[in-house]
Amino acid sequence: MSSSSSSSSALLLMAALLLSCGAMGSTARHLEEKAPHFPAVPELPPHPELPELPKPELPPPLPELPRPVVPELPPHPAVPELPPLPKPELPPHPVVPEMLPHPVVPELPHYPAVPGFPKHGLPPKPELPPLPTAELPPEHEVHDPEPETKQP
Repeated sequence: MSSSSSSSSALLLMAALLLSCGAMGSTARHLEEKAPHFPAVPELPPHPELPELPKPELPPPLPELPRPVVPELPPHPAVPELPPLPKPELPPHPVVPEMLPHPVVPELPHYPAVPGFPKHGLPPKPELPPLPTAELPPEHEVHDPEPETKQP
């Protein structure tokens, strides 16, 4: 916005304000002239004074009740201080016997493989033909719609 357009809009606003103020002033004057004139309200007589009400009498004070006599308690007996308790003596730690040497395992004799028996195992895998490759259609570009933002 340029300075010439802002100054012209400011002048236009000032002119509109002056015209509206002048129109309101003449309208108010016009209404005052046409308003009916009411006669002055006569003054009312002073309010009559009310006689002063008598003050209520206070009830007689309550008689003082006798207070019960509470006997004085004897002083609390002092608690004798206890001697410190002796620490319990722990039994001596048990002696762990020395470990025995590990027994020697005799070596087992080596037996040769038994001839004539086939090896126990899985049967050979059969050969499978290769899987056919599926042709996929060409990819289309997918545009996700932008999530709508909630306006307060």
